[in-house]
Formats: sequence, structure tokens, C-alpha cells
Amino acid sequence: MTAPRAEEIAIAGVEMGAILSAAAAQLPAYVLITPARNEAQFIERTIEAVIAQTARPLKWLIVSDGSMDGTDEIVQRYAVRHHWIELLRLPERAERHFAGKVMAIDAGLAHVKDFPYEVIACLDADITFGPDYFSFLLEKLSLDPCLGLAGTPYRETTSETYDYRFVSTDHVSGACQVFRRACFKGIGGYLAVRGGAIDSIAATTARMKGWKTRAFTEKICFHHRVVGTAQGGQLRARFNLGKRDYLIGNHPLWEVFRCVYQMTKRPFMIRALALAAGYMSACVHRDKRPVSREFIAFRRREQMHRLGEKFRRMFPLVRHRREQTPA
Repeated sequence: MTAPRAEEIAIAGVEMGAILSAAAAQLPAYVLITPARNEAQFIERTIEAVIAQTARPLKWLIVSDGSMDGTDEIVQRYAVRHHWIELLRLPERAERHFAGKVMAIDAGLAHVKDFPYEVIACLDADITFGPDYFSFLLEKLSLDPCLGLAGTPYRETTSETYDYRFVSTDHVSGACQVFRRACFKGIGGYLAVRGGAIDSIAATTARMKGWKTRAFTEKICFHHRVVGTAQGGQLRARFNLGKRDYLIGNHPLWEVFRCVYQMTKRPFMIRALALAAGYMSACVHRDKRPVSREFIAFRRREQMHRLGEKFRRMFPLVRHRREQTPA
């Protein structure tokens, strides 16, 4: 069998490119928004991952939220070579907070308001994934008109893949959230909460409005910074997570089981205590919740339903074992 000639390889490459382009053309058009504040350490990996996608966005707005570490220079270098990548620079801010992230996303969306897109993808600046990542999620949206928000689990560099045994696949991580445009508009976009949980609020609000939300576990993305550590260490991140859990109305019983689950991960008790301390601190100080009573009631019903389902799956197994045990 003779080796293929260079001309044959080139023709095959062109044909494969045409096939991929045709496949991508059948998917809904999307725009990509990435807030970036001092992300020079990771953003080049993210840019390379997006450039490699089989389904590229109509426009990718990378919104530099007052970066001072060379982030802008890295983005601009790629924007010169790829017309669909654009750097948008916002004024410098003294503080780093999640409301700033929302403002950056809103600024990016304002720049693409006249584009004929059906899907909005909000992507962190420290994420990587395989070349068919967005085509996979866009296909899920195209197959189910009731699906308003799609995503995947993420894997941090220091941990295993996000665990959905405790949290439902209805939860879509903020590392990359892919919204149907009508859904994003229907929920009013992201809520500008300084303390965070903007992804959880958006996903829960979408379900309140009747949309489906889903994290598809067939694929993953890689989060190159441990979540929540941009402003401090991992214990501070756990403490802040506990505070956010209170602010968005997590049921106390749900939080108890959430803390118990944290004991299964290193450094075991310390993680659980930090999470519980954050929740209790916000509770004792009566921190003002940024969400409505209706939102809290809906979220708690979901959580109690999930706990109930989990126990219903556990107890039949216990009864079965007792029946199998000899007297």
C-alpha cells in the first residue's frame, strides 16, 4: 500500500474543513463574552482553545476589566490575526468583585446587540476545552427548544471533576454558561451581586421562568485557577462560598448536608468548618439577600426535592439488604 501524496493529503484536509464548516453552519449562531481582569497567566490558553473550535463565534468580546498585567497585550496580539476577536477595555477599578464581572459582560453584550445571534456564551478567562466543546453545547440547544442554559462540569487542576452526586445536573457552572438568547433576555441577564453566585442565580431564575438548565456530563472543561481563589486562598474561598449560600437562600438542612459532604475532601474538617462559618456569619449578621422571597422559596423547594429523592434512593437499598440478611 503506497503512502498518500502531499496533494492528496491537502485535498483531504480541505474536504474535512468543508465538512466541519457545513456541520457548524447548521448550529445556532453565537457570540462569546469573556470578562478578564489580570488574566495574563491563563488567558492565552483560553484563546488558543477557542480558536481551535469547530464552531467559532460570530464575535468574541474579551472585556478587559481594568487589567494591568499584560492581559490586554496578549488579547490584542490575537485580535490582529483573527477579525472575530475583539478587545474591549474598561476603566480601572480598585476592587475585584462579581458585580464588576457582570458589568463587563453587559458592556460586551452592548457591543454585539445588532449581531444576528441566537446564543450567548459567557466564558471565564482561565478555561480550556476540546475543539468540539461549543459545537456539542450548541447542538444540545438546537435539539431541545426548551433548553435555555447549557454547560458542562469543570475540572480544577488540583481536584477531580465537579461532583454531581450531591448537586443536580440542573446546576450549570459559571466557568462557561451557554444561554439561549431568549432565555438570557427573559431572566434579565446576570444580577450584579458583588459577593458572587451570579451563575447560580441566573440558572435558578431560568428554571423559575420555565426554562430547562442542564450540565452535560459527557464533556468537561478545565478550570486552571481553583474556583474562588482570585481574591484569597482556598479556605477564604470556602468561607465566601458559605456566605453566598446564605445570600441566595440555601435551606439550612441543605447546607448541613453540604458541609458533611465537604468532609469527604481534603483537608476534610477544615473545608467543612470554613463553609459552615461563612453561612453562619452571614446568618448572624443578617446580611441582606439580593434575591426575592419567591426566588428563595423556589430554590428551597428544589433542594428539599433533591434531598428527598436521594433518601428515597438510599432507603430501598437499606431495606433490600435487611431482607437479604439471614435471621
